[in-house]
Amino acid sequence: MTAKVQLISPVDGRVYVEREMADAAQVEQALTSAASAQAAWQRRSLSERAALCSAAVDAMLSMQADIVPELAWQMGRPVRYGAGELRGFAERARHMIAIAPQALADIEPEPVAGFRRYIKREPLGTVLVVAPWNYPYLTAVNTIIPALMAGNSVILKHASQTLLVGERFAEAMRRAHLPDGLFHNLLLDHRQTAAIIDSGRVQQVNFTGSVDAGKAMESAATGRFIGVGLELGGKDPAYVRADANLEHAVENLVDGSFFNSGQSCCAVERIYVDQKIFPVFVERFAELTRQYVLGNPLDEATTLGPMVTPGAAFFVRGQIAEALAQGATALIDPQAFPADVPGSAYLAPQVLVDVSHQMSVMRDESFGPVVGIMPVASDDEAIALMNDSEFGLSASIWTRDLAAAERLGNQIATGTLFMNRCDYLDPALAWTGVKNSGRGVTLSPLGYEHLTRAKSFHLRHEV
Repeated sequence: MTAKVQLISPVDGRVYVEREMADAAQVEQALTSAASAQAAWQRRSLSERAALCSAAVDAMLSMQADIVPELAWQMGRPVRYGAGELRGFAERARHMIAIAPQALADIEPEPVAGFRRYIKREPLGTVLVVAPWNYPYLTAVNTIIPALMAGNSVILKHASQTLLVGERFAEAMRRAHLPDGLFHNLLLDHRQTAAIIDSGRVQQVNFTGSVDAGKAMESAATGRFIGVGLELGGKDPAYVRADANLEHAVENLVDGSFFNSGQSCCAVERIYVDQKIFPVFVERFAELTRQYVLGNPLDEATTLGPMVTPGAAFFVRGQIAEALAQGATALIDPQAFPADVPGSAYLAPQVLVDVSHQMSVMRDESFGPVVGIMPVASDDEAIALMNDSEFGLSASIWTRDLAAAERLGNQIATGTLFMNRCDYLDPALAWTGVKNSGRGVTLSPLGYEHLTRAKSFHLRHEV
């Protein structure tokens, strides 16, 4: 009997949809047809691939009216923000399509008389994409469209919490008339996913998720000599210097901390502020935070939806309680947010001061609507604290001094360094991490390097 998965909505705790898991025959068919379709797809011209991938993007956007409320029901994103994810989806996809001719072009060294020499970029084969629920369209498209543009076939294993997103991808590909077998959406459990990786029938795995799950991906790929791209956790810091535009910094850091209920790998989770402006920064930060409206994400007035599960909210509540017991001070009264009910997925935003790196909330990934803020006496102290983490995904510096931002940025162990912005992926830049935030690259021309292999041609034509 085929196992079933139930998607429990964070909105009301009820079953939103139910689907059957893929069985062994479906997995086998997907792997076989993906290999067959890929062999023909790589012979298609880049312009043909671009036309079909662009049509898939258009098809996805045409489903926006249905996708936005689906996101709210599946993972709690307020409907007022749902369309923003699709705008980002289109931005990334269209950029990667546009740069493909240059990114995938042959590399030709200096000419040598009598020889034709070049390096060709060939597709890897079948790419397995294991995508998360928190930004389910954005994270998946980072690999899916570039993988197809590079000539690969794709198997998508989406998170069970956002299983309808995988179905939307499949429908977009169908409407765009991609070749049969080139793209598959499979609902898999952990055992099945590991078995596919270990089968030797996929040549690249791109995973976004937790550190522990990333380790499981690496373990499954051991001995297979395949690429494993990992975007894992984050505890992203921000440093507000004394010369920062205070109003701009507060507005953007509040949003960077609490958008999507803080459920982002690159959300701002800890902030260091020059002690000269610390009191006024904290006052304004807390004041703006109190303006959030926590409630049902299907309500247009809601600006902060529920966390993905009651369990996720329970973890963050525990971090907050532990910090308070260790001497932290909470600046937000949860009672001002009536929807914040203990035991539920609805959690009020929280701002903590009097915090230290001995507290979990400043050390371990929260993935929720809480941020700790600390005063610092110098650039050196701020940099030391920013680097005092097992993670290194993104970091931001808030200052009017470009030279200082670049100088300090060179000292921060991070994949992306922002100045006067945060929590954004520019598709023209490499998205990558250091330390336990993972390895590999998506987006930018470098993203194509991890979806192709080099093949050198050394042709002597004068004999």
